[in-house]
Amino acid sequence: MKPASTVAKPGGGKETGSFDVERVRADFPILSRLVNGKPLVYLDNAATSQTPRQVIDAERRYYEEINSNIHRGVHHLSGEATSAYEGAREKIRRFINAREAAEIIFVRGTTEAINLVASTYGRSKIGAGDEIVLSTMEHHSNIVPWQMLCDATGATIRVTPVTDSGELDMEAYERLLGPRTKLVALVHVSNALGTINPAARIVTAAHEHGVPVLLDGAQATPHMRVDMQELDADFYAFSAHKMYGPMGVGVLYGKRTLLESMPPYQGGGDMISSVTFEKTTYNRLPHRFEAGTPNVGGVIGLGATVDYLEAIDLDLAAAHEAELLEHATGLLEEIPGVRIVGTARRKSSVLSFVIGEIHPHDIGTILDQQGIAIRAGHHCTQPLMERFHLPATGRASFGIYNTKQEAEALAAGIRRVIEIFG
Repeated sequence: MKPASTVAKPGGGKETGSFDVERVRADFPILSRLVNGKPLVYLDNAATSQTPRQVIDAERRYYEEINSNIHRGVHHLSGEATSAYEGAREKIRRFINAREAAEIIFVRGTTEAINLVASTYGRSKIGAGDEIVLSTMEHHSNIVPWQMLCDATGATIRVTPVTDSGELDMEAYERLLGPRTKLVALVHVSNALGTINPAARIVTAAHEHGVPVLLDGAQATPHMRVDMQELDADFYAFSAHKMYGPMGVGVLYGKRTLLESMPPYQGGGDMISSVTFEKTTYNRLPHRFEAGTPNVGGVIGLGATVDYLEAIDLDLAAAHEAELLEHATGLLEEIPGVRIVGTARRKSSVLSFVIGEIHPHDIGTILDQQGIAIRAGHHCTQPLMERFHLPATGRASFGIYNTKQEAEALAAGIRRVIEIFG
């Protein structure tokens, strides 16, 4: 990410730098609505971000003008739909700097991407006595598929610990790598803490042992540029709905050599070259892993999302979010009784917190009465909550359209929570 020199310094008031947050907000229709009679303050972006009008319009145009199945049709609509679908694949390739479009596999989201790797690469390459390295901060979708694989194969999971500040213990991680390690699967940015993990170092250390790496990028792609040539990750997974795109579509990036060595994930139409009852020949990449009718409209919407992010300049947006996080962190630190959970040196725009003995669900409910949407719970990271001896936290997560005034509304809302509970 570029430094925040082009945006205003923290301290409240309207942002005045090169990133025009009010212009961005105007692109998101939902931000104009009221919740419980109050202007919506949407701070649950780590769960699902809102969608700009440009992306909504792109998906609507697909259904209004070119709705058709892809690849196999000879009529005009099918050709247009195929062109738009494959055009989105090329946009994604450029967005993450993959070497070729064939390395971009469309899936339903990060969860399916990880399950695809576990079910194909995992079942064909990992066996009894082998080890898979995860971390304490993983989302359940990057834990459970590997547990299922271990149950089926006899492999075991080794867990990288997390420090009190919410950072990976990198020395412990490097000690876990050894001759039995067959895969590393780690989160790039923590959804519960906001920690930005040292992805390049993670990959380099694993590759020194000949071990491939899968990175869960669901929380990274909305907030920073990711470059597959720089990271050198073997697999990278992310979801559209966390980066201002549609629900139900995501991406698995995989290096061609690995994808070609993996059996198909599902059988059906479009993933085959020929079928007889004696033998099936599988299609080339990427179609081998995209069985059946895909979410064509969603993929086209994801392509429009990439267009949108590149038009507003993702680097400036990242700097804007960094300003927001700094401002909000300072405001919450001033409130007696509030404890921030996750104080890593490098963080994305996630602010998890607890308030004494007040349950986070009660915090979330009272904030909702004021029109403020946060997440309250374990954030699908129960092992991480156990690490910090907490049942749950409140979590405010910022996006490109959030403002310093909204961070201040959050702080005022938290003070109201404390007043109510004494």
